[in-house]
Amino acid sequence: MGYLDGKTVAVTGAGRGIGRAVAMACAANGANVVVNDFGVSIDGNDPSSEIANEVVAEIVAAGGNAVAVADTVTTMEGGERIVQTAIDTYGSIDGVVCVAGILRERMLFNMSEDEWDPVIETHLKGTFTVFRAAAPHMREQKSGTMIGFTSGAFAGSVAQANYSAAKGGIVSLTRSAAVGMNKYGVTANVIAPVAKSRMSGNVPFGLEMGEPEDVAPMVVFLLGDAARSVTGQVFTANGGKLAVWNQPVEVREINKDGRWTPEEIAERFDELGQERMGMLDRLEAMAKAATSGDKPNK
Repeated sequence: MGYLDGKTVAVTGAGRGIGRAVAMACAANGANVVVNDFGVSIDGNDPSSEIANEVVAEIVAAGGNAVAVADTVTTMEGGERIVQTAIDTYGSIDGVVCVAGILRERMLFNMSEDEWDPVIETHLKGTFTVFRAAAPHMREQKSGTMIGFTSGAFAGSVAQANYSAAKGGIVSLTRSAAVGMNKYGVTANVIAPVAKSRMSGNVPFGLEMGEPEDVAPMVVFLLGDAARSVTGQVFTANGGKLAVWNQPVEVREINKDGRWTPEEIAERFDELGQERMGMLDRLEAMAKAATSGDKPNK
């Protein structure tokens, strides 16, 4: 018996890298898999259906069940076709895993609208279109799993304001799905992978990264019956390391009767303080490493 026997899972961005590894792992664990990939280059151009078909051929050759949907996730119609293909072919949609993404890197002061919009559209809207298409079916069957893909960049990124914003949006979108769909038995979680892929190829710092196949087991676990009570979480998968992120909460407060004046805030601001950005510490470590030639600690 496979871990996902009887389940149908749609995986976007499944033609290469992490998405491919997830699709292959789902099929190896008994799931019927909808392999979605528009086949674009890393910047979102030059679409081709070939890579989705190639992954399906690999799955079928290994004895699994899969069908290709070479369609964009950036439209409502594309998201609907991905989900409807699962239902038409296999009779249900039990899980959606949204990995599809592109990169257009630029410093904020140089970033153009043409570099902003497609990244937000592919990552954030592309997760929404598939979640939205799957939600009514999962609500009706009172079961299902939604998995979004974020990145540590949602905590801040030097030259990826578009990507960072999209990945932060995916975290909030998925948390909203978790609370909104909870009463229908549907879970929603996010993976923040650290793995070698086309999009990680430009990551600086010598960051230690696992393989795409190291990410897949956590996804399969979340899709399975053992994870029915796991929802609204962000998990990191990096090689043999799994981690869970904290939930956003207020950490300190100051109070007074009535409205604050700026002068009063300035006088008491030390009581409120601020939370240091981890990325700023990382940048300092990078600068020191560049000067000394040492590799910064991960």
